[in-house]
Amino acid sequence: MIVPIYQVDAFAERIFDGNPAAVCPLESWLSERHMQFVAAENNLSETAFFVPEGDGFRLRWFTPEVEVDLCGHATLATAAVLWRELGYDEPEIRFHTMKAGTLTVTRDGDWIALDFPARPPAPVAAPAELARALGAEPTTVLAARDYVAVFESAEAVRALAPDMAALAALDRFAVIATAPGADCDFVSRFFAPAKGIPEDPVTGSAHCTLIPYWGERLGRTEMQARQLSRRGGRIRCTHRGDRVTIAGQAVLYMKGELFL
Repeated sequence: MIVPIYQVDAFAERIFDGNPAAVCPLESWLSERHMQFVAAENNLSETAFFVPEGDGFRLRWFTPEVEVDLCGHATLATAAVLWRELGYDEPEIRFHTMKAGTLTVTRDGDWIALDFPARPPAPVAAPAELARALGAEPTTVLAARDYVAVFESAEAVRALAPDMAALAALDRFAVIATAPGADCDFVSRFFAPAKGIPEDPVTGSAHCTLIPYWGERLGRTEMQARQLSRRGGRIRCTHRGDRVTIAGQAVLYMKGELFL
């Protein structure tokens, strides 16, 4: 069986920036086992698989270790492949997902905008292991799906050198470190070593939580964000109550075929 594959740098304005995602268009589903094998072989933070369904496409995402409930950069990458490589000409793409409902994607020039659910964080009692795992004490800790560790400055977030084994032992999906930005509204880093992603370069789903937090803190609905990984990425953010808009650019790096 031959399956097309594309690799796209998402939330990137040029190749080698942003977050690389693999995208595999399918006519019908592979077994879950085979999709997990492909994701592990790709060894990227996410591999997206999609099939046509109804008024759009059914979309699933896999890390090298597990299937996940929501992924921003691989959704952005999938939309870029549909519009730029596969000839899809509708102005809007509807992705149907198992756990995140229907996700709508639109475009404005080179920018692709994801309509995602908001996941506002709430204050929690921080486990002592969190600060030890991060190697620094946050000023505030909140949580939604992930722990959110808030620091005073972008420099403090950039300087973090976490103990990945200790982070993997925590009781949440991942840890987001965030702070006010110097050349943007806020910055972040994202660590999910238990899910096969020690540090994710740019994380769309984390902004489902960051946008409500920073929108309320700054009193803003429109914001600019940066993720401070080694590759880095820029995100346009809009807070819309129970939904958020996460927008970025995408660049095709590679296309080929899988022989399964």
